[in-house]
Amino acid sequence: MEQSLKGKVALITGASKGIGKSIAYLFGKAGAKVILSSRKQDAVDEVALDFKREGIEVGAIACNMGKMEEVKQLFEKSKENFEKIDILVNNAATNPIFGPVEDATTEAFDKIMDVNVKGPFLISKLVYPIMKENGGGAIINISSIEGITPGFGLGLYSVSKSALIMLSKVTAKEWGKHKIRVNTICPGLIKTKFSEALWSNEKIMSQVFKMQPIQDIGKPEDIASLALMLASDAGSFCTGAVFTADGGLTI
Repeated sequence: MEQSLKGKVALITGASKGIGKSIAYLFGKAGAKVILSSRKQDAVDEVALDFKREGIEVGAIACNMGKMEEVKQLFEKSKENFEKIDILVNNAATNPIFGPVEDATTEAFDKIMDVNVKGPFLISKLVYPIMKENGGGAIINISSIEGITPGFGLGLYSVSKSALIMLSKVTAKEWGKHKIRVNTICPGLIKTKFSEALWSNEKIMSQVFKMQPIQDIGKPEDIASLALMLASDAGSFCTGAVFTADGGLTI
């Protein structure tokens, strides 16, 4: 089945680098108009300029997904500039702490939950009426294998990513009657700036490869290609699903 996104408008958060940028680029190449969002305007402006050189129709809107007023503004500006939103990718995430849960503060908890769960909840809720009116849409939430099986030092991050998986399932069940599909992608170790402390550590990687059948580090493009399938007609019968892309680490 075709994986074209021609005529579609896609909003991608956390789109200035890594997985988000790769998803936005692949969506643009598949024919979608893409709205790039991240915390800093200059960062998304730079990516937008590169995309325009590639012939991609693109908009760039700064938004801190942990601040709900900015999330509302992101939605309003997107609607104003592009009139509709057919595809939403909730990719923006944060993890400001590493260590045992007992050392975590309530401030850290709030920050992680705001960016990783509350922001995606709100933007999904805001795009829902547009998708419903237009006869359907696709929402893709980028979680993590940490939301399935927690690893040491990432406790609150794991809690937030697990919550995002359940948010996907709940909205998929409630919104499916309007042909709004909601799916989750759980990446494993992907070579991005966000995970550099892991993949640049030879000791950690030797331990990972003892457990991971595909002994390689994933690329942002690996996640982007899966997201394209879920956003396009090729994924038209998928909703509420959780897709792992982790080289088999969670087997």
